[in-house]
Amino acid sequence: MRRRRARRAGGRVRRSAAPRDGGARLGWQLAQLTWPEWRHAPWRHLAALAAVMLGVALAFAVHLVNASALSEFSAAVRSVNGKPDLELRAQREGFDETLYARVALHPQVRAASPVVEIDTVALDARGRRVALRVLGIDPLGAAAVTPDLLPRPGIGGAAPPDAGADRRRIFDPDAVALNAAARARLGLEGAAAPGGPPEVLRLLSGNGPVELRWTGRVAAGGPPLAVMDIAGAQARFGWLGRLSRLDVRLVPGADRARVLAELDLPPAVRAAAPDEAAERVSNVSRAYRVNLTVLALVALFTGAFLVFSILSLSVARRLPQLALLGVLGLSARARRRLVLAESLAIGATGSVLGLALGTALAALALRLLAGDLGGGYFPGVAPTLQFDALAAAVFGALGIAAAVVGGLGPARTAERLAPAQALKGLGSAPAPGRRQALPGLALLAAGTALAFAPPVGGLPIAAYVAVALLLLGGIVVVPAAVAALLAGLRPPRHPLALLAVERARHQRSAATIAIAGVVASLALSVALTVMVTSFREAVAEWLDTVLPADLYLRVAGAGAGDTLVLPPGIVQTLAAMPGVARVEAQRVTQVQWAPGRPTVALISRPLADPLRSLPLVGERAAVPAGEAAAWVSEAMVALYDARPGTRLALPLPDGRRVPVTVAGVWRDYARQSGAVLLAREDYERLSGDRRLNDLAIWLAPGAAPARVQDAVRARLPDAPGGAFEMASAGEIRALSLRIFDRSFAVTTWLQAIAIGIGLFGVAASFSAQVLARRKEFGLLAHLGLTRRQILALVAAEGAVWTAAGTVLGLLLGLAVAVVLVHVVNPQSFHWTMELRLPPGRLAALCGAVLAAGVLTAWLAGRAAVGRLPVVAVREDW
Repeated sequence: MRRRRARRAGGRVRRSAAPRDGGARLGWQLAQLTWPEWRHAPWRHLAALAAVMLGVALAFAVHLVNASALSEFSAAVRSVNGKPDLELRAQREGFDETLYARVALHPQVRAASPVVEIDTVALDARGRRVALRVLGIDPLGAAAVTPDLLPRPGIGGAAPPDAGADRRRIFDPDAVALNAAARARLGLEGAAAPGGPPEVLRLLSGNGPVELRWTGRVAAGGPPLAVMDIAGAQARFGWLGRLSRLDVRLVPGADRARVLAELDLPPAVRAAAPDEAAERVSNVSRAYRVNLTVLALVALFTGAFLVFSILSLSVARRLPQLALLGVLGLSARARRRLVLAESLAIGATGSVLGLALGTALAALALRLLAGDLGGGYFPGVAPTLQFDALAAAVFGALGIAAAVVGGLGPARTAERLAPAQALKGLGSAPAPGRRQALPGLALLAAGTALAFAPPVGGLPIAAYVAVALLLLGGIVVVPAAVAALLAGLRPPRHPLALLAVERARHQRSAATIAIAGVVASLALSVALTVMVTSFREAVAEWLDTVLPADLYLRVAGAGAGDTLVLPPGIVQTLAAMPGVARVEAQRVTQVQWAPGRPTVALISRPLADPLRSLPLVGERAAVPAGEAAAWVSEAMVALYDARPGTRLALPLPDGRRVPVTVAGVWRDYARQSGAVLLAREDYERLSGDRRLNDLAIWLAPGAAPARVQDAVRARLPDAPGGAFEMASAGEIRALSLRIFDRSFAVTTWLQAIAIGIGLFGVAASFSAQVLARRKEFGLLAHLGLTRRQILALVAAEGAVWTAAGTVLGLLLGLAVAVVLVHVVNPQSFHWTMELRLPPGRLAALCGAVLAAGVLTAWLAGRAAVGRLPVVAVREDW
């Protein structure tokens, strides 16, 4: 009888037919023993393969999208900056152009190219705003350093009839050449025939609208870019006598340090590497990219538990077959090697398919999202897919490793199999001892200790490892935890309930297989739910604090704050309007605090009572008399150690540095790279800058916001129609939260994937247990239990174990949430928040998992106990 069953499961077993070579023998075993099992239950094994494939695909797609975007951005920076040996830069307001002559005449300087960089806004044919960077260059100097910036003849795709005259337009102060991104965003691609009249391009500046003629193209890539003669740029945008940077090419063999020393640069000018901009973007986006990758690997992590459950079921189904092979001479080591080879096959196949799917997903994401993925780090970049073979090998190896780790438990079960007992249906392996919980407790202790470790290279590497150790440790201690949870439970009176509870209590080692996936997936879901809820509520409260006014007015275009400013006297004009109670002005600009790091926001506004108007955290410090008080964001503390009481050398837009004292720290969820806030009077005294680019407007009681907005627009007659943006505090708050929800929508899908994998593991585990307990159920059937009662018993055991898994998953998820909220977020993005628990959502999540687990166990038992009494009777012969 057992011979026929082994033949059906794995083919005719003949010791003489097995090859003697180790590799060939393993291949023979896979073909004769594994393939029939996979063919008999294809969907279960396809589910495990799909879990590995999905985890690899998501992680690899995220890597490809971000790597392609970063590579494209770096290439764009190189095309715009050229390949100089060094760049001489100052703050955003530039430096005196007299430095150019001194640099160009230095004997060790081969070429020097002056550049003016202006961030502004252009209006397309429909009046819509397009962020545009204008570069003013010296065509003769740029030819040797930045050839991609030289305008090319023709605006319609081909050279005009008089190409020589068209080339001379490069010196026209009103002519501008556009790159491909600018032409596409402004709708000018193919707008004019070769040689036809040039298109008029409308730009905004602080002195009013600027009209330029589009007369050529540039090859530089990246975001929208316009190139014009440097003299015209200085005259039209108010940069007379100033430069943004000097691109310097040294003679071969020149000593850079010596040249810089001989040039005796002003304190406001520094030497920068040509690829500094790309390095800054790479550094600021690194935490975002790593966090996305870790979240994508959640599916792969839970997929390992699905492989564990599927192979456990497979081993349980083949216990008589493996026992018979053991009697015939198949060693314990060979059985373990066979199951590990099966997990390796699942991992390798799933990884290959995952890499292919990840490449396709990355190509689709680049087409739809342009490489941004919601982070906003690569504005205007439209990258093409760039396949990374090394990354493919790494993520493929991770998929294989996850599957092999998932197969370690079933492989050990097959290795510890007692053939004689298994042939009699008495089980597969001895139950683990009481010391099984010690490794789990050690993992939990190690995870807790690592949660307090500092970041590594600015990334929370130790925190990620701590989360993994906490999850693994929680799963290892499942049997001991189940025993502790059931120890105080009173024995039920109903016979079936008593049998279910007692078996769950005394056979708790089987709970690791049954609910490991539930514990892991529910813990991850709870942790993500708590993290997102905490972050969202913190952002909502922060918006309520930083948006106290009714209306807000700002200059249009991100990054154009130094080019577009509000008209002088606008505060007094608007404050005198009917319906306006109060107006406060704000100045926001960007300063370069340290090379290689992103710019820091420098904000000035009235600060009558910082304790009420700022979301302060931590202690405050006294400021010495006569010195300006600086209020810094939390990112400044993490990046520059700007703690309360610290004296800082604050860079100003004109390049000077002035001393300030940090008076306190405030929360800023809008600027990851840091912000410094000064009182308006202190900023004007230190910098002499009285320009404004933001307004906060409080309405009088009973005033209609729409009427006030129309009146404000009417009071700006000299400003172009698209120069300013106005919105109410409610609109800004709703838009911010909508963007937040869209950015974190991926966590919902990750939770669904994790829970689905965990429940599938429950189904596979209970199916395996039902098959392994054929004798027990057959005996119960002989004693008079009906099929419905046996199913009720299986469902009751599923309820007990799933309830225990739900409690453990909830506790473990809360522990992981603490690490995510209080360690990962501060170390990654340099902001803090309070831990907020959503009781309703957590209760609904746990209830859904519990109900689904019980239903899954009942369905698994229903599918497996159909002919158990007959099988048990036949096995008794």
